[in-house]
Amino acid sequence: MESLRNPAMRLVPWALALWIAYIFIWYLQYKFLGHEGSVWLFTVLTDWLGFPGHEKAMRIGVGSMELLAGFLCLYRPAQSIGGALAAGIMTGAIFFHVVSPLGIDPYEDGAVLFKEAISVWCAGLLLLWLRRDEALAFAACLPYVGPAAAKLLAPAGTRA
Repeated sequence: MESLRNPAMRLVPWALALWIAYIFIWYLQYKFLGHEGSVWLFTVLTDWLGFPGHEKAMRIGVGSMELLAGFLCLYRPAQSIGGALAAGIMTGAIFFHVVSPLGIDPYEDGAVLFKEAISVWCAGLLLLWLRRDEALAFAACLPYVGPAAAKLLAPAGTRA
């Protein structure tokens, strides 16, 4: 990829990946250890979704996906997958902040959690964009979407 040939630009994907991993791994202590703020947040969500009593499953499930995304972002061959997973997770987080009873500022701290979700969402999408060739190469190996991704990877003159 042309834009990443500049030595300074090679650091941008790593800075994005480190930010994503930092945020996800930092908040795992609250999700996995059952911090009262995290328990309250996921209780509000599960009750609102109509699954009362399933707070722990959702909290641990989301935390597990965030852990996976954080590790994938730190592993160079899988950064595009980690970026896509991070963007997907944060799309859900942003959605629930906006439409559920949680609101934008559930802890009344200046919406720190929401702002971090937005920043991780942007970082994930940018990381996916910067590593798009690897993402398309991975997608080309998948059933159903593989042929379409393979066409995007083909040189411009050979596309049908």
